[in-house]
Amino acid sequence: MSEYNALNFDVNIDADGLVVDLDSLHACLAGLRDRRHARGLRYGLVTVLVLVVLAKLAGEDRLSGIAEWVAHRVDALASMLHWVKARAPHRTTYSRVLGQALDIDELEREVHAFFAGLPNAGWSVQITLDGKTLRGTIPAGQTHGQHLLAAYLPQEGWVCMQVEVGCKENEISAAPSVLACLDLRGKVVTGDALLAQRALSVQIVEAGGDYVWTVKDNHSQVRQDIALLFEPEACVKGFSPALKDFRTAQTIDKGHGRIERRTLTVSSELSAYLDWPNAQQVFKLERDFTRLKDGKRTHEVVYGLTSLTAQQAHPHRLLALIRGHWGIENGLHYRRDETLREDWCHLRIAHAPRAMAVINNLLLGLLARQGHTNVPKARRYYAAHLDQALQLICARPL
Repeated sequence: MSEYNALNFDVNIDADGLVVDLDSLHACLAGLRDRRHARGLRYGLVTVLVLVVLAKLAGEDRLSGIAEWVAHRVDALASMLHWVKARAPHRTTYSRVLGQALDIDELEREVHAFFAGLPNAGWSVQITLDGKTLRGTIPAGQTHGQHLLAAYLPQEGWVCMQVEVGCKENEISAAPSVLACLDLRGKVVTGDALLAQRALSVQIVEAGGDYVWTVKDNHSQVRQDIALLFEPEACVKGFSPALKDFRTAQTIDKGHGRIERRTLTVSSELSAYLDWPNAQQVFKLERDFTRLKDGKRTHEVVYGLTSLTAQQAHPHRLLALIRGHWGIENGLHYRRDETLREDWCHLRIAHAPRAMAVINNLLLGLLARQGHTNVPKARRYYAAHLDQALQLICARPL
């Protein structure tokens, strides 16, 4: 007999049932398989997941806090969710459900399908690739824990795919499987120097997309060739430097106690012979930082390349794509760490840490979909308006 339980409802629900939109998050979670035996089941899988999402919307991040939050509101939740008995799951129930009752890959797929099915989803062009270690999973005395590689849409605020990087793998070997699950036609994939790989570049272009990479010493010859192009040309007296096709764009921003000037210089002159597949342009990005309190200045130089032609991406667009790549750090990883306290979550049961990371991605995607840019402020709002938090889960987001 199968170990899986196909229940997609709460065994504690009353005869009237709970009305939800078929395109809602609730309906998405209700389609997940429950690995627990049906005998003795007190809380349906979908109900446990809904309670976790509700508690996290209200500002709770630890399982102990989630369990207490539900227990203090069990009567109100029982009325809103149409429970027969007003009872709250124990903390260990949440950890067992997240770690053992779920098929984590199925959860990833269903969450992706939920966002992909929303109106106008996927309209943005840029997809950013970057990895993150769940620090709470690092055993004492060791340096490695669970590491996840995500593909993120920074302009829309949701993760379109995320995979676990195995202990004997790295992001380079995991990236092809992430991109193979996505429709890259018309998209631009951006990544840091680690992901600047020839095979990955070929995969993206063959799938109908384009790439923008920065390059460092892991491709020393390519970096040297690009740097040489942008160096001032030494000329014999009486001769002028050769004409270059350099094009530039510049931005100046003030914030966080400093002024930042970014200058991007782009060229197509290496496209014919640079040792990189489908490279059409190379660039030099200079960042100048001036700290306001003491005037201290810092200068950084980054080199990179792209498959976008000069007609497809003028310098201003290319600079916007390079800056947009940091959206995965500011809009996703930073929020998961500092706002949702992901690195302080010490879940240990099976794949519970990754399940919580998926829920964190889900939460940020939901809030972005509603137009919230200040996550703490949004969570305080939903903590005070439980009915609207439940509506966000049971109705199709706009």
